[in-house]
Amino acid sequence: MFKTFRDAFKVPDLRNKLIFTLLMLFVIRLGAAIPIPGINSETLKSYFENSGDLLGLFDAFSGGAFANMTLFAMGIIPYINASIIMNLLTIAVPALEEMQKEGEDGRKKIAKITRYGTVVLAFIQALAISIGLRTIFNDYNVLSVMVAVSAMTAGTAFLMWIGERINERGVGNGISLIIFVNIISRLPSGIGSLRSQILIGKYITVVSMLIVFFLMIALVVLIYLGERRIPVQYAKKMQGRKAYGGQTTHIPLKVNMAGVIPVIFASSLIQFPQTITGFFTTTPPAWIKAVIDFLNYYNSWAGAVFYFLLIIAFAFFYTAIIFNPYEVANNMKKNGGFVPGIRPGKPTVDYLTNILNKIVLIGGTLLAIIAISPVILSAFTKVQIGFGGTSLIIVVGVCLETIKQIEAQLVMRHYKGFLNS
Repeated sequence: MFKTFRDAFKVPDLRNKLIFTLLMLFVIRLGAAIPIPGINSETLKSYFENSGDLLGLFDAFSGGAFANMTLFAMGIIPYINASIIMNLLTIAVPALEEMQKEGEDGRKKIAKITRYGTVVLAFIQALAISIGLRTIFNDYNVLSVMVAVSAMTAGTAFLMWIGERINERGVGNGISLIIFVNIISRLPSGIGSLRSQILIGKYITVVSMLIVFFLMIALVVLIYLGERRIPVQYAKKMQGRKAYGGQTTHIPLKVNMAGVIPVIFASSLIQFPQTITGFFTTTPPAWIKAVIDFLNYYNSWAGAVFYFLLIIAFAFFYTAIIFNPYEVANNMKKNGGFVPGIRPGKPTVDYLTNILNKIVLIGGTLLAIIAISPVILSAFTKVQIGFGGTSLIIVVGVCLETIKQIEAQLVMRHYKGFLNS
């Protein structure tokens, strides 16, 4: 891995991309340290000491910015929620579905709508936070609320802009890297939690936690690198006296084709009601409280099962967006390709769909198991795990995806990468 980065820095344009990405990540951490004016830090600290685990996950996604009520307090979550809504609308609304099929122009239009949706969701969420957490203000009035709402909304919009710039001029997926660097920034607190367990003599607990931790890392790597290869044979074509085609290749179907997206989407969706309704000081109706308690999968087995199923559902949903068996089968047929033993056309579509569904089910289930395993471990050991399965999947997944992108650039320049060594 280190050799990959060393080789990358030898290539001028790739080095510039890496430096740009690192600078953007530094700006993110800098913004996470700029406090919103008028906030009472002691009251804020007291509130979060009594808050639930879901707010802790939300804070991890913002890199501690939420607990300190800084410029990037809401992180990139509103953008993710807006993306989920837009992806659903492109399926339900024919006009948006047609727009998506327009190619690059259509995608730009959808991206523009998503940006506007992000700002709207960020404003609503910031307003709910400011009204609900009225006790954390030094002087609660209209002006202080306007300042806080404007700061948090602008912070989310700026993070969205940074993510898009990383996509264009940097390395890796900008949005995923933002969440990655925020989670990594919380690593010292996780190490501190392990240290406290050692100091009180719980050595077996610490060793067990470390074993589970490394097993989870190995499983995440296995899921990301595993793939099912569908053989494809191309028929020979005679043009004059020369024969073309006839080669054998394959379609790589990854076990986890959707990457970290199912986990990010499921986490963001499950946090959204908590961040909106959980802040109001007045007692919410019984049904709202029941929903919040249900979604808190740290304290509810039913919520854990729902989170488990939600990850699997998003794995199927996002895979359907990025991989279309009909298009793949159609392109194969046009180019004279076929899967050995399977007739071209609809039989090939059905075959690919069947294989894909099995792979996605396996990959999504494994992702979901990893995501909730620390919750299960905490329930049996009665010890709060200093790391989360969700966070671990995102960190390892983003690392592998970023390395893969760097290696793709290096292969073009005849370097051998970490994943291919």
